[in-house]
Amino acid sequence: MRPDEALEALRAAPCGAWALRVLSEHRNAWVVGGAVRDALLGRTPGEIDVVVEGDPEPVARALGEVVAFHERFCTFDVVAPDGSLVDVVMARDERYELPGALPEVRASGLEDDLLRRDFTINAVALDATGELAAAPAALDDLAAGRLRVLHAASFRDDPTRLWRLVRYAVRLGFAPEPATDRLAFEAVQRGALATVSGDRLGAELRLALGEPDPLAALHAAQNLGLVEGLTLDPRLVADALALLPPAPRAVRALLGGGPQPATAATRLAPTPVPPRRDLTLLGAVIPDGGWAEPWGFTAAERRILDRCAALAPIAPARPSAVVAALKGEPIEAVAVAGARGDAETAQRFVDVWRHVRLAIDGNDLIAAGLPEGPELGRRLAATLARRLDGELGDDRDAQMAAALDC
Repeated sequence: MRPDEALEALRAAPCGAWALRVLSEHRNAWVVGGAVRDALLGRTPGEIDVVVEGDPEPVARALGEVVAFHERFCTFDVVAPDGSLVDVVMARDERYELPGALPEVRASGLEDDLLRRDFTINAVALDATGELAAAPAALDDLAAGRLRVLHAASFRDDPTRLWRLVRYAVRLGFAPEPATDRLAFEAVQRGALATVSGDRLGAELRLALGEPDPLAALHAAQNLGLVEGLTLDPRLVADALALLPPAPRAVRALLGGGPQPATAATRLAPTPVPPRRDLTLLGAVIPDGGWAEPWGFTAAERRILDRCAALAPIAPARPSAVVAALKGEPIEAVAVAGARGDAETAQRFVDVWRHVRLAIDGNDLIAAGLPEGPELGRRLAATLARRLDGELGDDRDAQMAAALDC
């Protein structure tokens, strides 16, 4: 695609027209990196990144609300008027004191900034007039579908670029050119990844899980040696993701019957946190014995992954038994266990059984004359089990009678 056509593609992207209008008033500012790459490839540009020769703050504030400033690299996170996130960075040169360490930076010009980037295909910039700047070989590599690092020490300096190599190869359908392929293999063999913190590697893993084809990205990563021990079963992954619940919805039709009162057994429990598709996918490929790598996961994320590995495959059983076995389990782990076992039973638990509630509670039993204490919980649990197993309907009086008769 010609630069003028790429400019129009950028203009049509979210926040693109606004960003280019602002940049037209700042001749030292350029759209850079992935959005320009995608526009030149005829793909829909993604998030807009801007590089500024000199002080980037005036450009950042002209683009929208500055929500974060990263002093070490003189970069700004900006929310544009349409809600899009724009990264505004100072054009810089970088020097790595140690392999895997964060770089030392100094202000520089656009040419140096392009040469510090991960691959030639991302070392491209376009200004508001349509002027295109590119590192050597960048445009040829874009046209040929090649991934090429900009210098021989690239993977040693920043081993997270190994993950980016995998992601771009899968997403774009590009192949590393021979020298880059050899450098990547040598970097892995020499232990380059050990020089990077788990948090940084975890961030790259999360980006891979967010790719359009995350399973292919994991497969490529495992082939290169970035991860190991994963069981990459496409059917299992697809089945697990299919079991995740959609946005909360009524389950009355599944339970049968007409309109229900707000206190009915079909009432949905609140679900403040949506299920994590990325952790479900990762949990589905972690073998049953678990996964030793920390990857900078939080304690909550680690628990989900641990339960994905440990939870036994779901087997057909009475609804009350299934609910008792799965109570308190992360929904991501339930999805994986369902994919490994009986998916129909898992689906009924996810869609219906876990939402069933009684029309009575402990206060009702106390009002009926029962004393406070653990016995109330036992009676309610027994009544709920009968409700789940179809022995009781939604009638409040019938549930009270059953609870009092336990």
